[in-house]
Amino acid sequence: MAKTEDVERFVVITGGPGSGKTTLIEALSKRGFASFPEAGRAIIRDQVAIGGQALPWADRELFAELMLGWELRSHEAARERAGRIIFDRGVPDIAGYLSLSGLAVPAHVDNAARQFRYRSEVFIAPPWREIFGQDEERKQDFAEAERTYQAMVATYGDYGYRLCEVPRCRVEERVDFIQARIAGDS
Repeated sequence: MAKTEDVERFVVITGGPGSGKTTLIEALSKRGFASFPEAGRAIIRDQVAIGGQALPWADRELFAELMLGWELRSHEAARERAGRIIFDRGVPDIAGYLSLSGLAVPAHVDNAARQFRYRSEVFIAPPWREIFGQDEERKQDFAEAERTYQAMVATYGDYGYRLCEVPRCRVEERVDFIQARIAGDS
């Protein structure tokens, strides 16, 4: 768990697949922000490579458990770094994913989302059809991207976060928007 003074340093960017989160985080990294990547894509790559079953199209509950472990390790590692840290999704995303999948949120996932906290304002990238795309790891269609967005809105709200929608504009403008919002926290 992060100390109270750490929490506001931990900035989450969430949203549905194909909303430009990763591109945005990479651009923030180029401006000097430390970041932690999304768990889902890495887990999918690893599971496909080893023939594992912890995949969203094979065993959603096992996939969620691996994502939870990843997010908890990222949260712990962030405490060792100085300055603002950008997370591509956070612990509450796992609860949102399970809910979206029609699965119960186990008590330990709920407890993790309540205990491992982030900055009170979470950035959410909205569905954006013009930039949406699918690939080997992102098999969801645009309708699921919209449902994921709604699930994250509900989930982060349930855990007491304020959501700030990232505008649909050029990457540099999105970076400027986020940088301006978090500049007042320094």
